[in-house]
Amino acid sequence: MKKLDWYLLKNFLTTFFFSIFLFTVIAVVVDVSEKTEDFVRSKLSFSQVVMQYYIGFVPHIIALLFPLFVFIAVIFFTSKLAGRTEIVAILASGTSLRRILRPYWVGGTLLGLILWFANQYIIPKANEIRTHFETVYVNGNSSYNPLMAKNNNIYFRLDSFSFAGIQYYDTLYKSGGPFFVNTVKNNKVTYNLRAESIKWDTLKKNWLLVNVYERYNDEIGERVSQIGEKSVAYPFKPIELKRDDYTKDRLTTPELAAFIKRQESRGVEGLNTLKVEKYRRDATSFSVIILTLIGAIVASRKVRGGSGAHLAFGFIAAALYIIMDRFSTIFSTKGNLPALLAAWIPNVCFAIVAVILYKKAPK
Repeated sequence: MKKLDWYLLKNFLTTFFFSIFLFTVIAVVVDVSEKTEDFVRSKLSFSQVVMQYYIGFVPHIIALLFPLFVFIAVIFFTSKLAGRTEIVAILASGTSLRRILRPYWVGGTLLGLILWFANQYIIPKANEIRTHFETVYVNGNSSYNPLMAKNNNIYFRLDSFSFAGIQYYDTLYKSGGPFFVNTVKNNKVTYNLRAESIKWDTLKKNWLLVNVYERYNDEIGERVSQIGEKSVAYPFKPIELKRDDYTKDRLTTPELAAFIKRQESRGVEGLNTLKVEKYRRDATSFSVIILTLIGAIVASRKVRGGSGAHLAFGFIAAALYIIMDRFSTIFSTKGNLPALLAAWIPNVCFAIVAVILYKKAPK
């Protein structure tokens, strides 16, 4: 890293963080204006609103548009350098375009790693705070509140031989019933459990069954027993019984991967939405590097129209990226497109564009 590298990297990072800060302030102001009535109705103090909502909202909105603001920041400051003929002077000194792109690689990789770590662990925790507030105080004012909903007739697989079901489940109190478990081996029911109710024990992190009847039918013979209460560590958690669109946003990547694996073992269909979310957390981070290089290559050329022409290209490219991402997601969740391919299609297409632009760029 020489003086030129530090100069470009400093301009890159300064422009990015300044632009993302301004956008965050604007986003918060707009959001406050939209939710003022909800805040008043919730009767929460200013500090409570900040700690119970905006501490989760701000990371969410930053992560949502992080790659695009990296793209715009690169185009903006590089276009300014080209407009002042600094890029031309650097090239005229014998420095190649590949050498000029080195600080862009470093800056894009650094920001990509920051976004990757945030997507895996920080943003899900922030989304948990944000979505809980919206569920209780915003969506709770509508006719349907998923937190207060009772899900009826839930059936799922516990393992290769056991199947369970709950007639109704209250997502607020994390309880339901009646509950049953059947274990089938060699086309024969070898174990049957029925409980009047099932409730999540928050202290022991287990399920508490009330008024339990167990029936065994094996080589020893048929046996029936009754127990008042029984604590069981079943391989499912309350969040898996919620019909909640926010589930994929609230889970960290290890938790999301484990959740998908459990759902697949139970034969649950329609998991592509969760898989796309899992793969997109990696793909979005990698897109930061690709968009950084595209922005640097395009904006390094001095053109008539200056920064305006470069920014226009940036907004058009950003719109195309978002459209491509939305279409690939729809084809995966509603069709048969593999989730991994759906998450990485925009990156593959824009990587090809980056190579083409580099080949045609003045060296």
